[in-house]
Amino acid sequence: MGDSTLIQGRYRLLDRIGRGGMGEVWRARDESLGRRVAVKCLKPLGTDHDHAFTRVLRERFRREARVAAALQHRGVTVVHDFGESDGVLFLVMELLDGRDLSRLLEDNKHHPLPVADVVDIAEQVSAALAYTHEQGIVHRDLKPANIVRLADGTVKICDFGIARLGHDVGFTTRLTGTGIAMGTPHYMSPEQIGGDDVDRRSDLYSLGCVLYEIATGVPPFDLDDAWAVLVGHRDTRPEPPRTHRAELPAYLDRIILDLLAKQPEQRPHDARELGRRITAGRTAPAYAPGVVAPRSKAPQPVGRPVGAGRAEPPSWTGGTTTGREATGTGPRTTPPGPAPGLSADRVPRPGDPGAAAAPGDPCPAAAPEEAAALAGRHRAGLSLGRLGRWEEAGEIHRAVAAERERLLGPDHPDTLASRYEVAFTLSRTGHPAEALRAYKRVAEARIRVLGADHADTLAVRQEMAYALGRLGRHADAHQVYASVLAARERVMGPDHPDTLRCRHNLAFNLGRLGRPEDAHRMAREVAEARARVLGADHPDTLVTRYEVAYELGRLGRWQEALAAYREVAAARERVLGPDHPDTFAARHEIGICLGRLGHSARALALYEGLIEDRTRAQGPDHPETLRARHGLGVNLGRLGRWEEALAESREVRALRARVLGPDHPDTLVSRREIAVALGWLGRWSAALGEYREVAAARERVLGPDHPDTLAGRDDEAHCLEQLGRAAEAVELYRRVAVLRGSGASRAAGTAHAAPF
Repeated sequence: MGDSTLIQGRYRLLDRIGRGGMGEVWRARDESLGRRVAVKCLKPLGTDHDHAFTRVLRERFRREARVAAALQHRGVTVVHDFGESDGVLFLVMELLDGRDLSRLLEDNKHHPLPVADVVDIAEQVSAALAYTHEQGIVHRDLKPANIVRLADGTVKICDFGIARLGHDVGFTTRLTGTGIAMGTPHYMSPEQIGGDDVDRRSDLYSLGCVLYEIATGVPPFDLDDAWAVLVGHRDTRPEPPRTHRAELPAYLDRIILDLLAKQPEQRPHDARELGRRITAGRTAPAYAPGVVAPRSKAPQPVGRPVGAGRAEPPSWTGGTTTGREATGTGPRTTPPGPAPGLSADRVPRPGDPGAAAAPGDPCPAAAPEEAAALAGRHRAGLSLGRLGRWEEAGEIHRAVAAERERLLGPDHPDTLASRYEVAFTLSRTGHPAEALRAYKRVAEARIRVLGADHADTLAVRQEMAYALGRLGRHADAHQVYASVLAARERVMGPDHPDTLRCRHNLAFNLGRLGRPEDAHRMAREVAEARARVLGADHPDTLVTRYEVAYELGRLGRWQEALAAYREVAAARERVLGPDHPDTFAARHEIGICLGRLGHSARALALYEGLIEDRTRAQGPDHPETLRARHGLGVNLGRLGRWEEALAESREVRALRARVLGPDHPDTLVSRREIAVALGWLGRWSAALGEYREVAAARERVLGPDHPDTLAGRDDEAHCLEQLGRAAEAVELYRRVAVLRGSGASRAAGTAHAAPF
């Protein structure tokens, strides 16, 4: 294999990015789809195998490759294709823009990673393992080199099925007497070492070894040779991670030690349970750790004592390595594709797949130590955002942006990446106008520095369109989306994942412009294209299928919408898991459809179950748990249980005011629901007060001619009618009509001057 080799007339090898015991990994171009991929070429089969044996091995390869290709989870590297070319078996995978944990530790001079990063990695890997284990797949060779962290913080496990393939084809290290393929000794479970059967709990042990290393900087048994390491895994109790690093949270220390239990039944039952424990520990109130005992000089053995005399290692350890090399010989730039299911009308941030720059990488113009520290703080901000802690994330990004501007200048790509994140946090904390101004400044700088068609420039312009939509300026948003889409099609092609994401957003915005037929048609086209390019059950495809269902609802085709949402919910549960937020979101929409179809009792039961599941997975005060409770209250009202509906709406409104703020749109929706219940109970004076408060808050936050503000004024006028104050109602209706007309005129007049 060499540069510019064309495999099967489709995959052109460009440059080698990794080499290991099983073969080589190449950066390549898929000439058919025009996308970059990674191609893993396994070593040719030896000539000492007879034809029957090689035929069996090829069949095993095809079987295992199909298994790997069937895995569809945002935490698992996607396998696009596989085959054989000139006697070489190959796999085609997504090309990952990130670094594996082995490289992260090396780049960090083997200092441990920040605690927040360790917890984030643990959560993401446990979610991916939960999915793969539920598919009946065990990784068998989990190690830092097989776990990649992308530039946006997403964590992916690589090489599912590869360990078994290597065993079948004879590329792993030597076999035990029982025929069990040996992996890297620093991360092997005791049952692997003993040649026993392995299951999902073996992967959990290996994950415990990985977490121990990234949390402390050293593996649990950092000894001189393979035999000593293997004996350590089999017979020796590991030192608690906090003996190496006192600031580690106690819950994380306990979880890692439980993962490293010698007996599989003493470890967490499965990865799903592990994920729940990590989430519970992360969200529990922090407390100051007690005094940690000094580190002992040597690990203490458990079970069988190791004699004073040194036993010779078995012959099968001859191919294993220890020390820093044990982190693996896998590729340093590893095979990553489209960002997972972004919510409607959202675009990838810089560093997401498709964005050329990788924010957070060390800054060349700054001192290496300062650059690395800023990169770490940038990643910490991204991690806080993924946890929904947007206010804290914003504070970190503002501080990093100021430091990067001081060190690198205002137009350096890393400075702009931090300023982009500041804008993003403003958008997520309910400040779309401020976010739009911040995005506009970043867009101006990127156009000047990188050019109008650069991937990062297009990303921020697309984010501006999202902010415009949040401000109710859907005509302006439409023009920006259309402009970005034209550039993406010109630069990347019509089927590039980023182009399809922009078309998805354009379809979303068409619906907000009151063009549901056009929105539905375009969303269906995008869903078909994404299914063709990414797969029918890819999270991005499911996002667009979700949008198709939404537009069906807007067209009043509720029965079709219900069927579509049920298909999406089933696919998301299969691909992402039952407790994934996107799965919950589809279930919520099923409840809306049931209510619209008059099945309020069934909708009520659905919301009761959803509230229970969201409370367990996300907490009782999570905004989405409160959204499910809002749906419960709406259906209580539809069943005529207005006193219960009023009580539920008041409680949800109080919680939303505390969690989100009194003027947050969701809080105001709950206040409106209170007013609705009061009206149905005949308490129109009290309802009028609530309607006026909602309209005033929306006017304060969104402006007097925002559609939501005007809808609130309509509610107020209706209430005045019910109170017999017809003249006031007529006057208010007239004012609303004038504002609607002026808003429409202004939109028409500014549509041609929309920013960028």
